[in-house]
Amino acid sequence: MRLSLHGGFGEKGRTSLGVDAGGYRLLLDAGVKTSARGTPDYWPAITRDELAQVDAIVVTHAHEDHVGALGWCLAQGFRGRILMTGDAHAECESVVAAYDGHDAAQRVRAARVETLAVGERAATLGPLTLATGRSGHIAGGVWCAIDDGARRITYCGDVVPNSPVFAMDPLPACDALVLDASYGDDATPAPERAAEILAWVRARPQGSILPTPRFGRSLELFALLRSDAVLATGMREALAAQLDASRWLAEGAAEGLRRDLARASSCEAREPLPRAPVLCDDGMGMSGPSADLLRIAERTAHPVLLTGHVPEGSPADRLLAAGRASWIRLPTHPTCGENVSLAARSGARIVLGHSCERDALQRLADRLPRLSPDVATGDRMEIG
Repeated sequence: MRLSLHGGFGEKGRTSLGVDAGGYRLLLDAGVKTSARGTPDYWPAITRDELAQVDAIVVTHAHEDHVGALGWCLAQGFRGRILMTGDAHAECESVVAAYDGHDAAQRVRAARVETLAVGERAATLGPLTLATGRSGHIAGGVWCAIDDGARRITYCGDVVPNSPVFAMDPLPACDALVLDASYGDDATPAPERAAEILAWVRARPQGSILPTPRFGRSLELFALLRSDAVLATGMREALAAQLDASRWLAEGAAEGLRRDLARASSCEAREPLPRAPVLCDDGMGMSGPSADLLRIAERTAHPVLLTGHVPEGSPADRLLAAGRASWIRLPTHPTCGENVSLAARSGARIVLGHSCERDALQRLADRLPRLSPDVATGDRMEIG
């Protein structure tokens, strides 16, 4: 079994992993690197010839760093199977439109997408058996385990082992494990970060803007703020859709959140901004309602809190650098301790980490000796 690291290794964004076994070529995820917009590094590091030989693309979930390049892959000559869960497919087109434009979204809409099941035998891909489980990161999100009959590799797209909102299924034993290393060696527990965010919001009674992806972290933040949150355009519908997708949720999470959603207020992107925390569609100011809301916030010195990855050069990044925005990470990826535990339980002898810069990956390797910190996008390796 050969692995080709097409994106997300030694860097954040454009997550994409190639698996070649028995002559069958599989691509796991096809994301974009938002901080590299307008350059070749925005796209996965895979050639047209390589894409033409890929037999299938499996998408783990509908965030831009995992699916934003799907339309680009189709434009570059990919003609194989496309598999993702129904809930991921429902959001996929809008994500592609936001990060690659209308034409790319049209290509995705025209493509045949197979619904990926969740379970031990989710799909058969040539000589490969694909197992999947809920990721705990987002409705419709899965981890994948690929078995060629001799070896098994488990790929964590993005996972959250202990989300209060989403459920994660246990990872299987495997020979090689690709971890979601987004936070490197950060070991701060999620409840501590959540308490920091609540304190920050409550210290600003004049209100605040909290950009968040429409799916995933949006529900985590809403669960934290409850009916105090005001919802910008599109956010109510996104939250409702996630609550309706109850099979992805932690047991007992949905009922109270539905009541709070019914009580939550809405707002448009105009002045004056409400005296409450506003959840708005992310894009870090590059797209969606956050683009208008962040402009208003900058002009009026209205507080802004960023709670996830901030792409270099984005409007959110410029606000942060100028001291006009604050940043407190709300964990929607594994902490250091959680990744150490996932690796130990898997029994994997080879461990890689994606979505993490090299220096942070090296610090994680100090805690997780089996982790290979020096691999990078463009590398290839054999799993013997």
